[in-house]
Amino acid sequence: MKAQSSPLLHSLQDLKLFQRELSQRRQLAEEEAARKAAAARAADQERRLFELSVGAITPLPAHDRATQHRVRPMPEPLQREADERLVMQQALSDDFDVESLLETDDSLSFRRPEISDEVLRKLRRGHWSLQAQLDLHGLRRDQAREALGSFVQDCARRGLRCVRVVHGKGNGSPGREPILKAKVRRWLVQKQQVLAFVQARASDGGSGALMVLLQQAD
Repeated sequence: MKAQSSPLLHSLQDLKLFQRELSQRRQLAEEEAARKAAAARAADQERRLFELSVGAITPLPAHDRATQHRVRPMPEPLQREADERLVMQQALSDDFDVESLLETDDSLSFRRPEISDEVLRKLRRGHWSLQAQLDLHGLRRDQAREALGSFVQDCARRGLRCVRVVHGKGNGSPGREPILKAKVRRWLVQKQQVLAFVQARASDGGSGALMVLLQQAD
């Protein structure tokens, strides 16, 4: 028959367990305090060593400190621009039959069906102020096509109404033929933003340039 433990024995065992746990906690706290003290002493030694190396240090007043605000640059839509260039290169064809769309006058002007003859006459007389210009002198065919597509796209995005495209008279080309003259007309007809164009007046470039009427953004 087993002897029963007395309540006093249980109380003594619980007290010993509590004292042991309390001692372990005290030891951990002392070790943590010792670690922090050692770290503080090391930091103080480094600070003193720095002061001995550079001399006395005077903190700057808070109101004299310059506050720098770093402005993050705007992200550049490189992929979108590359896609737009590719679309323009593919959209503007050199084989587009433009002759049937041109007016049969000496200047080979162009207007879309919804544009009246009066609008074309106003464009020819310089009714609208010139707002931008693109000079294609010295560019190769592919360069000129890309430049023209980007120019029209940008002007339409900015809401410009009347612009000039200088393609040259061909004086510096082999055979003195204006290589870009016909191509520029062919490319412009293919741009939906172009409502009409006419040969520029003599004071605006004559046969070496076109005055272009663009569709205004809604």
